[in-house]
Amino acid sequence: MKFLLLICGDTQAYEAMLADPDFLPDCKAWAAARGDAVLLTGGLEAPADATTVRVRDGEVLLGDGPFAETKEVVAGFSLIECASRDEAVEAAQTHPVARYGTIEVRALRP
Repeated sequence: MKFLLLICGDTQAYEAMLADPDFLPDCKAWAAARGDAVLLTGGLEAPADATTVRVRDGEVLLGDGPFAETKEVVAGFSLIECASRDEAVEAAQTHPVARYGTIEVRALRP
């Protein structure tokens, strides 16, 4: 099964992750240790740099930044292949982000 690990945290956690010199090397080591089970992983730009896209009644509505004010932001993701949800949760527990923020584990629909 494929699982998406959504990397989330508040602004303070996001800044702490980026300030930690070991964070990115730890993330690369986490992915390397899982080998082919990690299908894709990456960080995202800050929400302030995002563009929102909506289409209502045929009209395209573009916006800057997130649509709503939130305390937590999605900072990145990892798409992994695991035999079960329990295995995906174990992978999330060892992800370096778990030290700072939250990892939401979600199965992809078949």
